[in-house]
Amino acid sequence: MSADVLQGLPAQVTAACRVLVLGSMPGAVSLHEARYYAHPRNRFWPVMAALCGFDAQLAYAQRLHCLQQAGVGLWDVIGQCQRAGSLDTAIVRGSEVPNRIAELLADLPQLRAIACNGAAAHTAFQRWIAPALPPLAAALPLLALPSTSPANAAWSLQRLTGQWQALQPWLNAPNAVVSPATNGLAD
Repeated sequence: MSADVLQGLPAQVTAACRVLVLGSMPGAVSLHEARYYAHPRNRFWPVMAALCGFDAQLAYAQRLHCLQQAGVGLWDVIGQCQRAGSLDTAIVRGSEVPNRIAELLADLPQLRAIACNGAAAHTAFQRWIAPALPPLAAALPLLALPSTSPANAAWSLQRLTGQWQALQPWLNAPNAVVSPATNGLAD
């Protein structure tokens, strides 16, 4: 399998973002569908639904809205790379182009914490982003959370949710549980 040049997804962040969750680089399914955490076995949406009080089965646009209402933004450390397949270990070393996270952070006055979804995201953040951060951004808590990826199958949903509860102090009050039938937003 050849390594294709991949372009990541745009940031899903509002000015009210209190917690920025950074992945490494979206997987093939997410890139194909242009949706964060689109692989059906990725546990990101069930974890965040449990923490933020929404239905994980909502349409994608509704899930993003619920995250943003809870103060959560999404992006990835790597904006472009060469990779065959979806695994972080398949990223061609030296092909990575980091996203401009330091510039984004400057536009997030409410930001209180940064969370990395998995070890690869945390390592990439430390390598490319942390050295260039201004002092105020560098002082933000940086959480290295276990990956919600299906490749991290050793972690149960319950165990992941327990670890991701570290975000709770920075989340806005949980939303009322919203079911797919109560909102007309579509994917």
